[in-house]
Amino acid sequence: MFLDLLRRRNQALLDAATRFHQSGAIPPNTYVIDLDAVTRNASALAAESARLGLTPFAMTKQIGRNPDASRAIAAGGIGHAVGVDLECAVAAASGGLATGHLGHLVQIPRHSAADAAALEPLYWTVFSEQKAREAGAAATERGRVQDVLLRIAAPGDRFYRGHEGGFDAADIVAAADRVDAIPGVRFAGITTFPATLFDAETGTARSTHNLETLTTALRALEGAGRTGVQVNAPGTTSVSVLETLAAAGANQVEPGHGLTGTTPLHAAHDLIEEPAIAYVSEVSHLWNGDAYVFGGGLYVDPVLGGTTTSALIVGEGADTASAPELLVDMPAPEAIDYYATIPLSGRTVQPGDTVLFGFRPQVFVTRGLTAGIAGLSTGNPTVAGIWSADGSAPITTAAALAASGRTA
Repeated sequence: MFLDLLRRRNQALLDAATRFHQSGAIPPNTYVIDLDAVTRNASALAAESARLGLTPFAMTKQIGRNPDASRAIAAGGIGHAVGVDLECAVAAASGGLATGHLGHLVQIPRHSAADAAALEPLYWTVFSEQKAREAGAAATERGRVQDVLLRIAAPGDRFYRGHEGGFDAADIVAAADRVDAIPGVRFAGITTFPATLFDAETGTARSTHNLETLTTALRALEGAGRTGVQVNAPGTTSVSVLETLAAAGANQVEPGHGLTGTTPLHAAHDLIEEPAIAYVSEVSHLWNGDAYVFGGGLYVDPVLGGTTTSALIVGEGADTASAPELLVDMPAPEAIDYYATIPLSGRTVQPGDTVLFGFRPQVFVTRGLTAGIAGLSTGNPTVAGIWSADGSAPITTAAALAASGRTA
């Protein structure tokens, strides 16, 4: 769904990915990330956030918590990350992004509170007073008071199944008072998810009832005399939605796919953020007229529904720009994605040929690798490094090291 967008707006990434794969510098099952474009996207988001009085926290799970990408985000002016879970916050910190927010969507496990506190997050979301007490005890051990956000919910709010939980929004004033009475924590604000969702019928982003709940709760807190309340409003975050969020009272936003130009909005419109990520694979073998393509990272974020997936097959020395788009038979969601299959309809391809995909990723839930590519904007691309899906130690096979000119 994003392959056409890449071909129109970032052909250089596809060309570089093909060259690096064919030279052996990157293996199949690798998401390539245009680090220069990520920096420009972060800069655009940071500038508009500053104009509107918003604080942006970068979400890095969907790009595999790639540390080179974290550094590119920081270079664009976003210096803090949001960790969807503790592991996400730790990985982003290793890439140079301080912890702006953790505990949302995934609460911090009881015996991991000390690890979370060691990151000294600006904000820590809790769904209950018990979780606030755990955060407070861990913060007290470090001699600090932790600012916490309360996840709130009201009738009519929408949560993805398995994401539910939080404080009753109608009781927010009393809940804030109760949390303030817990040693080691201080009530700082409120959050929900999603505050904005893509509307497929109109091709636009629409505010959810959850955002209205945040605004109503903010007014109640201000009416009770509280000032400086933080309102964290993530969901489908790009430059195009920031003004709407600010008008609703938000002062914290969390761009994720906006950093790589892969929100659903980017599939419908050419926005300021550039497409900055592609998936690279390789033909493994041929069977009964189909090309079998290595998988491992073939998880397409289902937010856009049942869309089809296409890919390019590029042979040694072939022109990436003129390669035809071929429909892909993706593995069933319940299957292990060892391979995808591409019906060839008589086309001639060879095992080892490069295969390029463009779709909306969630790398952290896959077996995929990530590789940042630097220097595309200057015409001198290099592979910054190859990393596992959780942002951990880079792959250092002999072939990859030799092809990239690095040594172990």
